[in-house]
Amino acid sequence: MHCQTTGSWGSYMPTTRIPATASTVVVVGDPLERIERLASENAVVIFSVSSCCMCHAIKRLFCGMGVNPSVIELDQDPRGRDMEKALIRLLGASPAVPVVFIGGKLVGAMDRVMASHINGTLVPLLKQAGALWL
Repeated sequence: MHCQTTGSWGSYMPTTRIPATASTVVVVGDPLERIERLASENAVVIFSVSSCCMCHAIKRLFCGMGVNPSVIELDQDPRGRDMEKALIRLLGASPAVPVVFIGGKLVGAMDRVMASHINGTLVPLLKQAGALWL
């Protein structure tokens, strides 16, 4: 079982570059727009932090179901801190990870995903998004 881990998506996201000094570059872009764009590019997208045990559990859940989610590790992304702050605003709660999007729509954090799994609504969502074919 292999789960796809996505590193920096900077080349796929339109950004504005403002020279900070001769040797460094500052990347500017709306983190919420970036989240929406990343969430819409794959059937299942998980925003995660590589050292988070709950993030690991949610990734294992999807991989165990035969889903190959796109995983955005915020701690390995140069704009991850800004995206994490945007996710906190979006959810209205902290901590911001893990956060799951299915079919480009926000499912929520660990509690919502597990509730959907337990009550039987997760598999139909995954099938509708094209992440499961069984």
